[in-house]
Amino acid sequence: MKRTKKLISILMAVVMAFSCSIISFAAEDVDYTINNPYGTVDFENWDQYKADLHCHTTASDGDVDMDVMIEEHYTQGYDVLALTDHGITSKGWTTVSSRNYFKIALSIADGKLRQITPLTEERYNEITTGVGRNGRGMIEVPLGIEQNPTSLNNTHVNSWFTEYGDGFVGGTSNYTEVISNVEASGGLSVINHPGEYTKAKEESCQADAYDENDTWYNYVIGKFTTILIDNPSCIGIDINSKKDGRTKYDRKLWDILLGKVVPTGRNVFAIATTDAHQLDKVGCAWTDLCMPENTAENIRTCLENGAFFAVSRYIKNAEELAQFSLETGIDWGMSFEQENRDGSIPAPKVTNIVVDDKNDTITLSVENALTVHWISDGKVIAVGNSIDLDDYSDKIGSYVRAEAFGHGGVLYTQAFMLDYDGAPESNVKSTYDFGNILAELKHFIIEVCTSLPLGKEIYDFLVKPVTE
Repeated sequence: MKRTKKLISILMAVVMAFSCSIISFAAEDVDYTINNPYGTVDFENWDQYKADLHCHTTASDGDVDMDVMIEEHYTQGYDVLALTDHGITSKGWTTVSSRNYFKIALSIADGKLRQITPLTEERYNEITTGVGRNGRGMIEVPLGIEQNPTSLNNTHVNSWFTEYGDGFVGGTSNYTEVISNVEASGGLSVINHPGEYTKAKEESCQADAYDENDTWYNYVIGKFTTILIDNPSCIGIDINSKKDGRTKYDRKLWDILLGKVVPTGRNVFAIATTDAHQLDKVGCAWTDLCMPENTAENIRTCLENGAFFAVSRYIKNAEELAQFSLETGIDWGMSFEQENRDGSIPAPKVTNIVVDDKNDTITLSVENALTVHWISDGKVIAVGNSIDLDDYSDKIGSYVRAEAFGHGGVLYTQAFMLDYDGAPESNVKSTYDFGNILAELKHFIIEVCTSLPLGKEIYDFLVKPVTE
């Protein structure tokens, strides 16, 4: 069996090499303008800060107390942490929200009061100044929250930098309302682990997931495309979270959205997160933020510009693993799980990116990688640390992106947007978010209830979301 697999791998490698030579022969020189999301990054003098942009505590449905969750991230070397409990905007690591009605509901359901223990001021100062870590502190992404705590389990959105949604009871199965309100109130947002709610996680193979010939998937893709185009503050989607069981096909969704959105002039960024509800999930994924200094202002700028990498220790997509097996000559099986929580096996890390517009090349310097490949329009078109776009002009659409894979996990770069004569043009048609119907019903019920005696007072106290 092993000899057969090895023979197949060799044959596939030969086929790929031959195919690449044909591609190179058939391609033509094109004058590309490369939009580099890392163009402002000074790789020599800046640092990369390990961030978890999405996790939970006992403030909502997490199993771990607030102080313990923070401490675990600090122990594992995170530099940036966002507490994003459902329906509760984090006001800081030393504060417990006074509008935590979701916690009250869960306490009733569990039959016991959920304990929430913030950090002491002394410990907060130690963590943020890096005591025990040679002065490398860990800071919070301000005002983190996972929106729609009482939705019909299909619209989870993270936001930061705005109090919108704090203490809100009564979310609907609606992305548009939440994301547009986050934008209007000055925040940033991201669409969380879409595969869980698009039903893609239930598919047995990648070909069936996000099939645009399927009515449901066609609607989902159109809805997300419209939302991203209409709301620049929604930076993109979560492509690999927790242990990738539900997001295994969301890289395909990302490529589809890039193909539709990039021709309109904006990028779609990708993050990776733990979405930790338990301690064993901390360390499974993260986002490396490229910044001159670890500050809240720089975090926001980094997220807006796409100057970051998504990294995960888990891959559950069999087709992706087959490709990595082909490139490395190692059979990775059907599922890759790197369990080393202490980081003893380092994940891939990009140490430099050189974009040469004159020669149409992009070159990555990468540590801890066995292979790097380049993707355009959802297909691997080249293998190696560098790509000459002219060699693959017949395979390139509106973008290219890279993935680096090694024993410690996988790293995803953001997409390099491409402009050139003959580049794909935008033909996007707006898609209505049918969750808006439920939103309108919600608003009608609120209007009726608040017109009753004491209705408005009760609503303002218990239900009304913080919007500023």
